[in-house]
Amino acid sequence: MPFRMRYLAHDLELPTGEFVVGRSAECQLSVDDPLVSRKHALFKVGKDGVSVEDLGSRNGVVVNGVKIDSPRDLADSDRITIGSQDMTLHRYEEGSKPAPHDEEYRRATQTLGAMSVGDLRVGGIEPTVADEHSKGGSSRTVNSFRLLGGVADKALAMGRAEEAERILQSLLFEILHRAREGGSIDSDAAEHAARYAARLAGATTKGAWVDYVFDLYTVVRRPLPAHIIDELFTVVRKVKTLDLRMLRAYLEELRQQAATFGPTERFLMQRIEGLERLGALK
Repeated sequence: MPFRMRYLAHDLELPTGEFVVGRSAECQLSVDDPLVSRKHALFKVGKDGVSVEDLGSRNGVVVNGVKIDSPRDLADSDRITIGSQDMTLHRYEEGSKPAPHDEEYRRATQTLGAMSVGDLRVGGIEPTVADEHSKGGSSRTVNSFRLLGGVADKALAMGRAEEAERILQSLLFEILHRAREGGSIDSDAAEHAARYAARLAGATTKGAWVDYVFDLYTVVRRPLPAHIIDELFTVVRKVKTLDLRMLRAYLEELRQQAATFGPTERFLMQRIEGLERLGALK
């Protein structure tokens, strides 16, 4: 892929297609910035070039210090400012190797391809994405995790827990808010959110991210997946504080449904009860 966008000390590879940048979790690149509109800018990536246009945002799109008023073709090293966020476009010869001083960026490179469902993977997980017309919000959310989750994974691997938290928190809280408001949150989106919240809890030792997991799954009314429960047994031992009320409210919700559970769900509930006992020892 000959084009990359450098943003937050990461190089994001740009496949052919379109992607939207904005504050909304529905955008392929969601940024937590009060100066950014919910859907702020549209990038169009072709084989031979990249263009950007303003989507009627409040603060506009700035290229190399000049606010644009129509779609603008971008050149190598152009700086694009959206809100207070700076991004720089780079063109590379396909197959070329990065310069030695760019090795840190190469280690952090992630494909920006949320507009193409098959292009991205988060931690080896390949969610089944529903038809856009039937579950448009949820599929866009999974796509956002495929982008931002990959970048956050790299930040976590480099010991940058606060950076990973900054990258993911807007999307995570958007999902929780949507779930609380009765919006459709499918199992893939909920699992991605819980997985990354658990990872953030382990990396930052903030019990609030464990609370997030239980809060989310209380709302969606499902047992946690086994691999997330496994991770939580490690994380609960590491976090500084834990609000057992969240966990107990979640268990109460599960117990109300226990009569409908099969053997797998009952086993998962027993393991979650084990988390309660572990948390009570803190």
